Amino acid sequence: MRVRTTVVSAALLLAALTACGGGGSDKADPKQPDKASAQPQSDGDGQEPSAAPEKGLAFGKPAQTTGDGGTGVLEITPDTVVFTKEASSETAANGVFVVITMKDKAMTAVAADEPAPIGGGGWKWMAPDGEMVGFDTGNSSNVTMDRYNNADPVQPGSYQWRSQVFDLTSAQAKGGTLIYIDGAEKAFRWEMPSTDTGPNVAEVKKQLAS
Repeated sequence: MRVRTTVVSAALLLAALTACGGGGSDKADPKQPDKASAQPQSDGDGQEPSAAPEKGLAFGKPAQTTGDGGTGVLEITPDTVVFTKEASSETAANGVFVVITMKDKAMTAVAADEPAPIGGGGWKWMAPDGEMVGFDTGNSSNVTMDRYNNADPVQPGSYQWRSQVFDLTSAQAKGGTLIYIDGAEKAFRWEMPSTDTGPNVAEVKKQLAS
């Protein structure tokens, strides 16, 4: 009886060891990525999720833009914005002037300029509801400032101060987006603050009052 018990016990032990040895191949290889997690997630209709819409630049951030006619590169930086009902002895016809100054710097060995609005380029304002407003609405064209009134091509190695004025309603002005279309017809966007912002607010207000 002892011999038979020993034989049976040895057989059971051998079977257990064999089962353990065969199960090693079922373990995940730590060097291999998880196939399930490596697959792109679906948006529910069998398609990969689309990229989020491009957001505008923060106010004060520069953008590398193509000059008028595709010539040269301008680095454009919106510098200061002032909201006012009166400027240059004019009253905003729609409620508020939004006065924006910007620094235009030539970045290549050739002169570069902003495209003329008549060709569809230059500056526009997008209201929070998506309405596009041109630069020449209301009394905006009558607002000028000596230091920020440059309009010549920017020569290599130099920069100019320029400005853009919009005559807007309060609803259009609050939380709007500044848009610039360059010489390659590429649009650049800046998310605009709703209050006076920038390092030259005091100077801009002084010039607007003169």
